[in-house]
Amino acid sequence: MPDAASWQSKQQRRMMTKFDVKRMANDIITRTGFKGNTAIVLGSGLGDFAENFDNPTVVPYASVNGYPKPTVEGHAGEFVFGDLNGIPVMVAKGRFHYYEGYPLSVVTLPIHLFSELGIKYLIITNAAGSMKKEFPPGDLMLITRHMDCTFREKMADPKWIDRPPYYQPEVLQAVRNASEKSGVKIVEGGYCWTQGPAYETPDEIHYYLSIKGTAVGMSTVPEIETAGDTGIHVVGISCLTNYAAGITDQPLTHHEVMETADRVKSDFAELIKEIITQFGAWK
Repeated sequence: MPDAASWQSKQQRRMMTKFDVKRMANDIITRTGFKGNTAIVLGSGLGDFAENFDNPTVVPYASVNGYPKPTVEGHAGEFVFGDLNGIPVMVAKGRFHYYEGYPLSVVTLPIHLFSELGIKYLIITNAAGSMKKEFPPGDLMLITRHMDCTFREKMADPKWIDRPPYYQPEVLQAVRNASEKSGVKIVEGGYCWTQGPAYETPDEIHYYLSIKGTAVGMSTVPEIETAGDTGIHVVGISCLTNYAAGITDQPLTHHEVMETADRVKSDFAELIKEIITQFGAWK
């Protein structure tokens, strides 16, 4: 049970529902001069990707008036702007999770900010647990459909979402093309969004497997849906950092998540760079 201070902090975060996104965007443009149309959200342990930028400019979340700060290990809480193979890109190093006590208006705030900044192409990444033994930790998974398994609204079996504007054939094909050109293998599957913050139980994983889930995690779905609804071409990439509970007899730890993400960061960077190149060819 949370103590009084942590409960109060969570309640305060849940009340943070109104933002001046236009003001935030103007502040960022004034400080960076950013004119790109491509953005990336980096999940747990994947923040090193921004080291690939030429002429990087770092803008801490805390320095953007009214912008929240993430509280989870592995989420730095900063924007990085720079050039990648000549293409201007912005990166969000750190996201906001529903389990942190934030309402969905905060969880999806980065997407609304991207939209205000003129972003047309968005790559959303995460660290996720694999529910299939044939997809071991270290694999990169293209999300081809998702399911809301938070049961926030009703207890009925959730439904798969695999249609435009969230999943567009040309966007998915661009990732497949990027995999082939970069030589970085990807697998494909369905992502189950759970509420967290605790890892899932073996019984829960058995249930997700029964409804054809491939990977499980605590983010990404609200961001994908918001991006699609605002007209952004969006793609989700999961770094499978561990087996989900009950798939093996090994305990689940956040250390394993971070360690696996670090091990695959080179392949991850090559794949993301090639995806951005594919999107750049659409201009």
